[in-house]
Amino acid sequence: MSEQFKKSGLTPEQPSAKDWVKVLAKYREPSTLRSSFELAVTIGPFVALWAAAWVALDVSYWLAFLISMVNAAFLLRLFIIQHDCGHGSFYTNRTLSDWLGRVLGVLTLTPYDVWRRTHSIHHSNAGHLDRRGIGDVHTMTVAEYKALSPWNRLMYRLYRHPVVLFGLGPGYLFFIQNRIPLGLMSQVRYWASAMGTNAAILAALLVILYFGGLMPILLIYLPSTLLAATAGVWLFYVQHQFETTLWDSEEDWQLHDAALHGSSHYVLPPVLQWLSGNIGIHHVHHLYSRIPFYRLTEVVRDHANLAEHNRMTIRESFANARLHLWDESSRRLLSFRQARAL
Repeated sequence: MSEQFKKSGLTPEQPSAKDWVKVLAKYREPSTLRSSFELAVTIGPFVALWAAAWVALDVSYWLAFLISMVNAAFLLRLFIIQHDCGHGSFYTNRTLSDWLGRVLGVLTLTPYDVWRRTHSIHHSNAGHLDRRGIGDVHTMTVAEYKALSPWNRLMYRLYRHPVVLFGLGPGYLFFIQNRIPLGLMSQVRYWASAMGTNAAILAALLVILYFGGLMPILLIYLPSTLLAATAGVWLFYVQHQFETTLWDSEEDWQLHDAALHGSSHYVLPPVLQWLSGNIGIHHVHHLYSRIPFYRLTEVVRDHANLAEHNRMTIRESFANARLHLWDESSRRLLSFRQARAL
């Protein structure tokens, strides 16, 4: 049995990563009715909970805060819808998808056109050691880390620390970094996307400030946005940062293998799976990104091999927060302690 089959858990008689693309093609078509329903059952509760939290400010600040924290889940789901718009998998009408994505980008603090481009780069280069830097979690190899100066090692260790990645990082990413089109600074269309989104966010905040003062911003807007951002960053992290993920250099890298073997199947309880828009079925999403999020469950229902591939439970996922360096010899993601012992 080949090393790749050992790594994936598939047998030689089962489809290769590239073969799976043909199998998954039949799931790609979105339903306008279903997509509209998914939008309604997400934006409806989001608006209702925002209103409930605003009313609750007159009763209890703590109650308003708790409602806003619940609403973070629906904001996260709106991001997943925006994500599908970017892949052209939410509506068959691309113009409709793009404008819906731009509107949702105001709520998620994510300039749609900028994000769509950087996310496309992520999909095109996932697992490619020679094309890191845009749309991914910065990951160094053991050799690269050992070649760093002590100061740069410290900077990398700080960057990979959970307090930074999942504490400070989400706020920085969504409140600061997303305000300018990093990586795409030379192109006017991406500046227009970022500045247009910024202007709409500022206008929305001024309206909230005018009618409600600071408390709706401090106790509703900020908590729900930060919690949704943190959950989103965590999901993105565990979808690619796990021990048996896949990284290769140019001569060995293959798009479909990287998609299937370098992405996890994050198994969540039904409620969390629904709220996260099935994004935990990430290996299927990366293998065929045009599949609408609400059809990903059909894929794992119909294909047991994919359902079992790279499975990761919530408990197992916590261990991934200590993995930081890719070891090219053992082809595993290692902790700093494991790398030091090599």
